Amino acid sequence: MKVGVGSKNKTKVDAVRDLLKDYPMFDNTEVLGVDVKKEEFGHPKNLEEIVSGAVNRAKQAYIGHDYGFGIESGLMKVPQTKSGYMEIGVCAIFDGSQIHMGTTSAFEWPKKVLKEILERGMDGSQAMRVAGLTHHEKIGEHEGFVGVFTKGRMNRTEYNKAAIMMALMHLENPEHF
Repeated sequence: MKVGVGSKNKTKVDAVRDLLKDYPMFDNTEVLGVDVKKEEFGHPKNLEEIVSGAVNRAKQAYIGHDYGFGIESGLMKVPQTKSGYMEIGVCAIFDGSQIHMGTTSAFEWPKKVLKEILERGMDGSQAMRVAGLTHHEKIGEHEGFVGVFTKGRMNRTEYNKAAIMMALMHLENPEHF
């Protein structure tokens, strides 16, 4: 079996590859990162954009594979938070006919980072650099924001696994979905 992941980002591909080892239905599966065409709306700023990005990635990654996985993160408005927004990741799995979806846990960006994302249209990596919180060009390809602010207790690969696992519930229990 072959699984395409709609990204070449190591944290996304590794998350899918590592997690699928725990699922008997994915025994002997080859996991491949796939370059996808992405809409140029910058850092997603609402749940609709996040879901659309994940689904788009999954459908493009499906071509030539048995399953396509798409992972997209972005901002969603959350009342009573300090900033009014939280970052959340969505995993969409496309099996050729249906979408199976799950999410990560959510977190708030520091206000100075969020300001760069919302007002200047930067992505998380750019905003983190401008705020002086990382030197990485693409922190999302390393430990991610979550790795920096959990002080290494969780990295972006582990963070992505949560969304993948939630989406895989649909495939493992099709009689309920």
